[in-house]
Amino acid sequence: MRSICSTCGIQYEDTPQPPAHCPVCEDDRQYVNPGGQSWTTLEQVVRGHRNIIEKVAPDLYAIYTTPAFAIGQRAYLLITPGGNILWDCITNLDASTIDLIQQLGGIKAIAISHPHYFSTIVEWSHAFNNAPVYVHALDAQWLGRRDPVIKLWEGPMLPLWDNIGLVLCGGHFPGANILHWPAGHNGKGVLLVGDVIQVSPDLKTVSFMYSYPNLIPLPKRDILQIQAAVKPLKYDALYGAFGRVIAANGQQAVAFSIQRYLRIYE
Repeated sequence: MRSICSTCGIQYEDTPQPPAHCPVCEDDRQYVNPGGQSWTTLEQVVRGHRNIIEKVAPDLYAIYTTPAFAIGQRAYLLITPGGNILWDCITNLDASTIDLIQQLGGIKAIAISHPHYFSTIVEWSHAFNNAPVYVHALDAQWLGRRDPVIKLWEGPMLPLWDNIGLVLCGGHFPGANILHWPAGHNGKGVLLVGDVIQVSPDLKTVSFMYSYPNLIPLPKRDILQIQAAVKPLKYDALYGAFGRVIAANGQQAVAFSIQRYLRIYE
């Protein structure tokens, strides 16, 4: 049985019995359910949930599960001339989801911002012709399930195609990264940020945390690292992991928010 943690949604290796622990939840960036560690399977998740695929911008679709499962993040399907990219991932994967995505052109590659969204990445890859799953090597230790489809990348950036690239930011996790889509928003540029850069509820600013559920901020050095990573990028909009979007002036919003955060350390 390939057990899935009910709290974070990550699938683990095939074992006769569920694991004793979920390392991702036992890390202080996440949490073990106060009621105790619990497990489920993909089959059980599929029986009780369905996915919604929603067009949120030209060539960009949000994919999320209802009722919400585990962390409750959303993935994004980016439609590009060179092939479609699934940014981040969700646990639930059913036949309807596969069919709808195939109608949109399938998936050429999967890119994951950080370990909290590892979910069922191998299942998704296998459903779409073993699409490569790009994970930064600095976060490899958190993989729940190993498979040849997982491609570890190193360094500050991974170019994909159509000028799209993955940009290492660090902070939330050492290998935390974002996706830069220069052609998005009519050529003004888009960042898909997960919660490496968290879009705030005001939809005008962002923030950054070591742990969101446990409310642990980042040290100054990590904020400066994120600042350096995004500074060369041209972008206007940001799409976050929980449905929040900065629809314009994103570059200014990030610059302002970084300076606001840095004032904490004065």
